[in-house]
Amino acid sequence: MAVSTRDTEAMCPYRLVLEHVTSRWGVLVLIALLERSYRFSELRREIGRSGRGVSEKMLTQTLQTLERDGLVHREAQPVIPPRVDYSLTELGREAAAQVRALARWTEHRMPEVERARTAYDEARTA
Repeated sequence: MAVSTRDTEAMCPYRLVLEHVTSRWGVLVLIALLERSYRFSELRREIGRSGRGVSEKMLTQTLQTLERDGLVHREAQPVIPPRVDYSLTELGREAAAQVRALARWTEHRMPEVERARTAYDEARTA
C-alpha cells in the first residue's frame, strides 16, 4: 500500500520539512535568497553559478514546496510582462542561516572528509 505525502506529513512532519530544507535545490535556493530577493530567472542563473544547473521544473517545484512550508514568499507584480519576486520569510531566514552554517562547515572541513574517504577506500581495497 502506498503512503501519501499527507500520511507522511501526519506521521513525521518535521522530517518532511527537513528533507525540503536540506534537499539539493532547497539548500541552494535558501542560501541564495538569504542574500536578497530574486526573480525566477535571476535565481535560476544564481544557482547555476555554483556549477549546478537547475531545470525550470525543479526550481518551480522547490520554490512551491518552500513557499508551502512558510519559508519562501512569492510576490507577483501586476506588470506586463509578469514579474514574480521570491524572498525569504522570517522563518525562511532562520532556516537559511542554519543551512548556510552547515554549508560553510562542510566547505571548511572538506580536507578532513577527503582524508577520511581515502583512508576508508584504502582499507577496503587492502
